[in-house]
Amino acid sequence: MTNTLVKAPFKADHVGSFLRTEPIKEARMAFANGEIDKEALKAIEDKEIEKLVQKEIEVGLKSITDGEFRRAWWHLDFLAGLEGVEFFETEYVSNFKGAKTKNNAIKVVGKVDFNNHYMVEHFQFLKQAVDKYGDGSQVAKFSIPSPNMLPTRIQGDEYYNGNREQFYTDTVTAYQKAIQAFYDAGCRYLQLDDTSWIDFVSEERIKAVEEREGKKVDDIIATRVRCLNDAISKKPEDMVITMHICRGNFRSTYITSGGYDQISDAIFAELKVDGLFLEYDDNRSGDFEPLKSFKRDDQTVVLGLITSKFPKLEDPDTIKDRIKEASQSIPLENLALSPQCGFSSTEEGNILTEEEQWNKIKHMIKIAESVWGNN
Repeated sequence: MTNTLVKAPFKADHVGSFLRTEPIKEARMAFANGEIDKEALKAIEDKEIEKLVQKEIEVGLKSITDGEFRRAWWHLDFLAGLEGVEFFETEYVSNFKGAKTKNNAIKVVGKVDFNNHYMVEHFQFLKQAVDKYGDGSQVAKFSIPSPNMLPTRIQGDEYYNGNREQFYTDTVTAYQKAIQAFYDAGCRYLQLDDTSWIDFVSEERIKAVEEREGKKVDDIIATRVRCLNDAISKKPEDMVITMHICRGNFRSTYITSGGYDQISDAIFAELKVDGLFLEYDDNRSGDFEPLKSFKRDDQTVVLGLITSKFPKLEDPDTIKDRIKEASQSIPLENLALSPQCGFSSTEEGNILTEEEQWNKIKHMIKIAESVWGNN
């Protein structure tokens, strides 16, 4: 497949979220307390997103996001905006190492579908800002959770009553509609964030998912591949769709550790996405051996070698050595560089300052330029 309008992923790319600015934090708190209305909140979000877009362009990014400034969660906000899905408060216990998330979750209460989702407007505002402040070389990038996140991460299903195949079919159809809706709104670079793959990074997690789903691990992996491939099967030819995999990102903590060995054939040889963003910022992600399963010369693998969790800047030579090592399995032209995840997958954000965040981004761009030339 040839993408004629967008060359993404870029050699220096970004997963999506940025630390919420103080005006955003204050406005969201004021809204939650009933001190301002929705329109007042939106006005502040609009202003801060425009400032963010200008900053991204200023530092040299080509993929421009809205930082997920309007969201509390990287995934729940979008999923709860689907037909048949609702937020609820739960007794959910955080799986993160040393940190506790809010007790929000989603449940399915009706037929899953996509209809006039409010995030399409969020993308439209982002694109207008990129068109306004950019020089034509930047692309508005939008991230939404993968379709796998709905069947695998719900806390309750009051509608399908165990009919997993119908649930699967409706989820896929909803995502096909979503992809077309974002395309019609002008989106040419869409990222699907998918943490369901961490079910396969250790023997302990594999055993747990086999018990939960009552299937063998290979069958479960095949279902995840099928769900994503079916969801993107009708995407327009000139739309780039990538997938991001991580092991959890909340207040600079994580959920689990383990390599890509169990899923390497699935993600490199079977998934039909245009690019893969892979977490590789420390030894929790395993080695580069799984990269040998790479098969497609039209796919980009984005190495998340820069951590978004901590402020210390990585040694440039070490990063370049790791890129060189990865190029023994994947041609250099098919590789790119990014942080392993966003800086603020939830509105709380990781434990670093905005200045340190931008230093990370500029550091990443400089390293990428030294490896591949200008983005």
